[in-house]
Amino acid sequence: MARERTAQDVGGFDARRLIKLELSTPLDPAEFRKIAREIEIVSQEEKTVVLAFATDAALAEFEAKLTMLAEGGRPTYRNLLFALKGVDRWTEEDRKGWALREEGWPEQSPFAVDVELWPISHPTERDRSWQAFEAWLREQHIEKRDAVKQAHLILYRVLVNRDQAELLLRHRDVRLVDLLPRHGLEMSALQTDIQNFPHVPAPPRDAPGIVVIDSGLATGHPLLAPAVGDAQSFVDGLGPEDQNGHGTHVAGIALYGDVEETLRIGSFAPTLRLFSGRILDANCASDDKLIENQVDRAVRYFHSEYGCRVFNLSYGDRRKPYLGRHVRGLAVTLDSLARDLGVLFIVPTGNFEGTATIPADWRADYPRYLGQPEALLLDPASALNALTVGSLVRWDATFNAQRYVDDPAEQPIARRDQPSPFTRAGPSVGGAIKPELVAYGGNWAVNIQTTNRWIVRQGLGELSTRKDFATGRPLAEESGTSFAAPHVAHLAARILVEHPAADHNLLRALLVAHARCPRPSEELLASRADRLRLCGYGKVDDRALERSNEQEVTLIANDAIPDRHHHFYEVPLPDSFLEGRQRAREITVALAHSPAVRTTRISYKSCEMEFRLVRADDLDHITRTFNAATSCEDYQRIGEANGSHVGARNRGAGTVQADSWIINRVTAQRRSQKLFVVVTRIDESWGRDLTLTEEPYSLVVAIRDRENAEARLYAQIQARLRVRVQPRIRT
Repeated sequence: MARERTAQDVGGFDARRLIKLELSTPLDPAEFRKIAREIEIVSQEEKTVVLAFATDAALAEFEAKLTMLAEGGRPTYRNLLFALKGVDRWTEEDRKGWALREEGWPEQSPFAVDVELWPISHPTERDRSWQAFEAWLREQHIEKRDAVKQAHLILYRVLVNRDQAELLLRHRDVRLVDLLPRHGLEMSALQTDIQNFPHVPAPPRDAPGIVVIDSGLATGHPLLAPAVGDAQSFVDGLGPEDQNGHGTHVAGIALYGDVEETLRIGSFAPTLRLFSGRILDANCASDDKLIENQVDRAVRYFHSEYGCRVFNLSYGDRRKPYLGRHVRGLAVTLDSLARDLGVLFIVPTGNFEGTATIPADWRADYPRYLGQPEALLLDPASALNALTVGSLVRWDATFNAQRYVDDPAEQPIARRDQPSPFTRAGPSVGGAIKPELVAYGGNWAVNIQTTNRWIVRQGLGELSTRKDFATGRPLAEESGTSFAAPHVAHLAARILVEHPAADHNLLRALLVAHARCPRPSEELLASRADRLRLCGYGKVDDRALERSNEQEVTLIANDAIPDRHHHFYEVPLPDSFLEGRQRAREITVALAHSPAVRTTRISYKSCEMEFRLVRADDLDHITRTFNAATSCEDYQRIGEANGSHVGARNRGAGTVQADSWIINRVTAQRRSQKLFVVVTRIDESWGRDLTLTEEPYSLVVAIRDRENAEARLYAQIQARLRVRVQPRIRT
């Protein structure tokens, strides 16, 4: 049994076995010492996984009591035995770190890995542990590059070949083996001389505008100046210049998107006009005036003077976390302005910088601490009619880690495409998904020689424009959710280049319809609820965001719907999409509207608008089904196509909603049925005086057949739409 399985382990500073206890319910690990005193708890890896050292005698006693329980006996402490799901060994797969599981072993040999040993509480045993491990390394001819030895952390950087690496995964005293941090911002990017920049042309005169409402702007920056349309201050007694640097850093990303990639390509050609509204002082604060009034003035100015519709507001009030119930503060102002003016706000979740007790250890507690109440959204991130953006990690190797490759002291908290260690979590009012999107915003590392409390930022941030460019260095790097938001703002404004008539609802629907949760985040966050709270609908994939292609077609509709009515849309799937070999085909639906809001109601928004993707033989059948559903309760009971990624209940509380369906195999029954999107509006009783007779909305349907190299979706769908009027019924 357990003794036989643990015999596969190698090494160890003593003869005890390492056993893994899997529990059906969380328990205090120390309770298991009541069964056998020779059991020593090593670590609790998850709520229901406990690791322990045990002698052969203790394992024999343990197994005997389990046998007695299985045979109907009443052993001592049977409550603990009942809680056991299984007893096993800590396997090779368990010992693999995230990067190793994701990428596998490097092809080039030898290669370096980081090896973490089990933390041993007793000082004498701890010393024996690392001494025995180093002796074993010498026996196996494994080169030790460096080591960190602390009370709660023993970490080695070693050079191995593939066979030696496989042995490490079986060593009893090894907790984790992982690859070194690999993705790093090159230091040379920060050292780019201002004289080396190419000529930056001005954007077209009719280019869409993007407004950065922040701490001001260094309008003379050589990468920004040709695109600057206007810069104004809405702070009494202060000019529009940026005295802090935050606004200028945000502005570079808003204008160019990925500044690091643009620098690598060596071509800076803005396609947008840049506007700046200063609402913050030199300390990035607004102490003298209410920020709600300053934002209102700035938005109305740029909207009326220049017709601007995309506004980036990288601001979060640390004293106003959203704790549920009523939405207040700046979020209400943004929700009202979005509806009244038809503008799009992009805001960040806000930064979580820890408390006195949370997290106890940034690296070990990540990402669990992001689920604590202390890490909830900051105002105005709860605004329903705005897009809220969380932060993802791009880089995981600090400048020191790149410079001193044998030193493991600076360890990243998160890895590429995982949530940033400082990003905050939703949801918003009524369980609305927030953030809706994520984008690169930076990472943190810890210096493990200072017990993981010293945060390292150098080399892990987003590259962008620097206010003090006149010193010769025009670029800087910073980490924060503030710098994730302008990535999305840039994409929103870029849509307007191709679709100048797109309204704020359509911009939101298009962005979420092209978003996907990165696979590293999906693997890190085991539950769908955790993924939605931290990543929302995911990171925008811009491959077909602005234009359809033969493998991905986006259909859009702008309309308005009365209370307690349904709109029906047939999805025009070509035969080639449903036929052929087994492959992953995808349908994504997104809906956006901007309801009136009232802060005196828990429900907050005046009307509910949702969609369902349903299968039916014909339009008459589906209209009969939905026309009979007049109440909200009846509507919720109507099912939709199986296999939705998010689920109707999860997505329905937001004012921008999206979901995807993956079709791998199409049965004959499915080929004979049609797909319909049904949009429904049901007003709150208290909100009928606030709503319009017909509330506007935008609907987006994206059809993807990326695994089919012969796909001709665009041509086939276009042909179908030409020969018939798409069935639509208003009821």
